[in-house]
Amino acid sequence: MSLPSSPAQETSPEPNHNNRTRTYQWGDPAISAAAARQVDGLTFFREMAAGRLPRPPIMETLGLDAVSFGPGKAVFQFTPAEYHYNPIGSVHGGVYATVCDSACGCAVHTLLPAGAYYTSLDLSVRFIRPITSTSGLLTCEGTVENIGGRTALATARLTNAEGKLFAHATSNCLIFRPDQPGR
Repeated sequence: MSLPSSPAQETSPEPNHNNRTRTYQWGDPAISAAAARQVDGLTFFREMAAGRLPRPPIMETLGLDAVSFGPGKAVFQFTPAEYHYNPIGSVHGGVYATVCDSACGCAVHTLLPAGAYYTSLDLSVRFIRPITSTSGLLTCEGTVENIGGRTALATARLTNAEGKLFAHATSNCLIFRPDQPGR
């Protein structure tokens, strides 16, 4: 590998970088978004898990699978791969954050009635250990710790099959309840 000796010096790309290719497809996100306003959160996610609603494009992008949903709970899994990597050869922190944010937000959504929705106010992620393509299947479980009229607090734990913790997150979500004026 040759690197330029100065910013002005140009180099041509090396002929073989062992390039990999990844392609994927996704369903129309507008279909799921419309359905999310028509039914309560738990029903919405169960319909998605059953394949009757398209998965959000981010799940296809990351290779994320929905495992289960219950009241105040959301569980996702993914197997880390090279396409998740940052420049130094491990899974990018944004992937950890996205998976944890998804688990927290969806756990909150499972408790919302039809017509209500949420947005993340904040997300705090603690990166406990590095993830690589050899880490194996990882599970992220989101749990609602508290829900009120306007906000909810949720946590997420990202673990491997042996229960080792890779990340922990907390998220506050703002809840919108259009059917309740003044809230």
